Amino acid sequence: MAVSGGVLVLFLLGHMAGNLKIFFGAEAFDHYAHWLRTVGEPAVPYRTVLTLTEVVLFAAVVLHMWSAVSLARRASQARPVKYQAKKKSHAQGYATHTMRFGGLIIALFVIWHLLDMTFLVVNPGGRDATPYERVVEGFAPSRWYVTIFYVVAMLLVGLHLRHGVWSAFQTLGLRTPRNERALRALAATVAALVTVGFLAVPVSVAFGWVS
Repeated sequence: MAVSGGVLVLFLLGHMAGNLKIFFGAEAFDHYAHWLRTVGEPAVPYRTVLTLTEVVLFAAVVLHMWSAVSLARRASQARPVKYQAKKKSHAQGYATHTMRFGGLIIALFVIWHLLDMTFLVVNPGGRDATPYERVVEGFAPSRWYVTIFYVVAMLLVGLHLRHGVWSAFQTLGLRTPRNERALRALAATVAALVTVGFLAVPVSVAFGWVS
């Protein structure tokens, strides 16, 4: 779960950096979108690297979800009878609910996002629009409900990352009493960076700062 999560974190950071190209103008953003499909040419055919990346990401998502279900079942089987006296911290309960239900909402958001920006099924711009135009039309003020859904999903991604990155440090044996505070700060920083970076684009479009 930690390794698959690490792959997804690296993807989020790269995807976020690419999204921010929109602030350099339509030409820069469209050039970036085109580059994603032509990277590696002529050594490899068109879209080869992007397709391989998508396969790796799909495998990471499946493994991440499978790991979550497996760990939950293992925990349940290890203690089939509940404790008579519960002593569970609010922080633990909050983290558990955030990771479980937040993960479900994030999964639904990913499906919507793919239909919107990859398969162009629900994007108002469609296949005739440029990548820049699809983003602008997708988060237009009239589609405020899409922006709100995006904001909620990305806030949950941030919470998911904050707990997940910290848990990964523990799982991989990187946490020590000496570096615990620094690793917690790093997890929070990564979560905040990804959240703010991804929210910058839809919020800017919705308020007309990018058009």
